[in-house]
Amino acid sequence: MLTFKGGVHPAYNKLTRKSRIEVAKLPKKVILPLQQHTGAACEPLVKAGDFVRVGQKIAESKAFVSAPIHASISGKVMGIAKAPHPVLGEYNSVVIESDGKIEWHDSVKKRENADKLTAKEIIDIVKEAGIVGLGGAAFPTHVKLSPPPEKKIDTLILNGAECEPYLTCDNRLMMEKPDEIIKGLKLIAKALNASNIFIGIEDNKQDAAAYLDAKLKKENENIKVITLRTKYPEGAEKMLIHAVTKRKVPSRGLPMDVGCVVSNVQTAKAVYDAVYEGKPLIERVVTITGDVNEPKNMLVKIGTQFKELIGQCGGYKGEPKKIINGGPMMGIAQVSGDVPVIKGTSGILVLADIERNEEERCIRCGRCVDVCPMLLMPTAIAQYSDKENYEMADSYFALDCFECGCCAYACPSKIPLVEKIKKAKIKIMENKK
Repeated sequence: MLTFKGGVHPAYNKLTRKSRIEVAKLPKKVILPLQQHTGAACEPLVKAGDFVRVGQKIAESKAFVSAPIHASISGKVMGIAKAPHPVLGEYNSVVIESDGKIEWHDSVKKRENADKLTAKEIIDIVKEAGIVGLGGAAFPTHVKLSPPPEKKIDTLILNGAECEPYLTCDNRLMMEKPDEIIKGLKLIAKALNASNIFIGIEDNKQDAAAYLDAKLKKENENIKVITLRTKYPEGAEKMLIHAVTKRKVPSRGLPMDVGCVVSNVQTAKAVYDAVYEGKPLIERVVTITGDVNEPKNMLVKIGTQFKELIGQCGGYKGEPKKIINGGPMMGIAQVSGDVPVIKGTSGILVLADIERNEEERCIRCGRCVDVCPMLLMPTAIAQYSDKENYEMADSYFALDCFECGCCAYACPSKIPLVEKIKKAKIKIMENKK
């Protein structure tokens, strides 16, 4: 089994591993922020009082690094105003009130010739469908499929690791929609002209790995299923590339610098939906778990509020101390359940029992260095951050940190290392600008 240096083994708590994907109820309204992706925010194409249909484009940007937004329900646009956002606190959003029906827009049509499309046609469809990376980073997929001519891509890795504790949405999708995932993967490979294709899955998902492997062998596909050692953060792009290919992405570099592209299994399914079914990205599978009465994996309309989904899972089990967008390692705590599911929302985690620890002085044990998958010195970066010496923090490669949380998890002094490093990164980038 392949892996990388560093990492940790938190309690994985995959409570919903055997829970089949359930279609969430049609929300009464959706909140669709104009910023749901890495890159330029979108501008609205609708106004208050307009009637919109499912799949209709309601916002877009002329910038290359961006992704349009589509109506996930049919109904009346209530307005465009600041609303809760699970990552940015609040942001301008299109709010749509449901008409109680599912009226599809005329642009949503199945394609009969999907297998005959050229690479450019696939990329154009992906761009128009507003597809972004659904593993959490939400980087526009059409950009990833359009590397510069000098960056030759020979390897495509489909990320089925799902190393974040509690989350099981990718695992269930691999079990329930393998054919669609494989077809979407082949479309991505065609767009990139990649010859080496891998699916990386951790060994605590042997059922999904065996299922996909059997299907690929039956179809005689030249796609290899790679078993990865269960370890966090095995599913991080750079860790996954190193585990599968032994290539090392350079400092501040991108996967394309070593001839690789990594895509999430849900992203592959979204590409299938866009190319074969003509459906833009209007829904995704989300794990609602933790201290709720009925933890579930649910197919959710983008824009559905957290509180509505928690209610469909039987409500809170006990008094919630934290509601997290994502998982416990890299997720973001929310101030209320009013925030909407956005394209990058992989999970909703409710925690009722939280251990609170006071920060103590660093004892120079070096555990944060041992577990850092990027081979950094988190304690040094954090100390320079505390002293506001951001030039020295930069010299210790602070910008290479992708905030996985391994250092803070392993720290016996309970120092909020990620928080300090994140502050340094913000200041370093401001100074560079």
